[in-house]
Amino acid sequence: MSSGESRRYLLLRGLLPPDTLFPPYYRVESDFVKCLQCEGKECLSNCPERVIQIREGVPVLNFSENGCTFCDKCAEACSGEVLKVEWRREQIGIAMIDPRGCLAWRGIVCGSCGDACPKGVIEFTGLWNPIIREEGCTGCGFCLSVCPEPEAIKLFPVGG
Repeated sequence: MSSGESRRYLLLRGLLPPDTLFPPYYRVESDFVKCLQCEGKECLSNCPERVIQIREGVPVLNFSENGCTFCDKCAEACSGEVLKVEWRREQIGIAMIDPRGCLAWRGIVCGSCGDACPKGVIEFTGLWNPIIREEGCTGCGFCLSVCPEPEAIKLFPVGG
């Protein structure tokens, strides 16, 4: 299967949605088709933050309860030539706040996302209106994991 076919197999056939977030240690997304052959899924069991899930046989990130610390453990555990420490990306995605879903933007005092951001890229304008500076956001997901409104913060993948 060529890399183009692999990508179509995973993403375009509906097995994984196009906004899927992958661990930040891959060369190209199409390499994740190799994960279908992996029986041990060591990346999953070695993630100390427990943000890796296996979906359709492929490791993806879920930030509903925690964020990625870029600790390298998943890449060190991967035996399938998919995740490697030397392929580490400094950015998983870019988070954006939707003012329509954000409590703070609706007048309720909330600073959860700002407190959780390890890079300090969430600024508050006005009284308590959070804005994420794109240039510093790594897409680690910690803001998502603490936000009381599930639709208030969107994380858009970067990479390819």
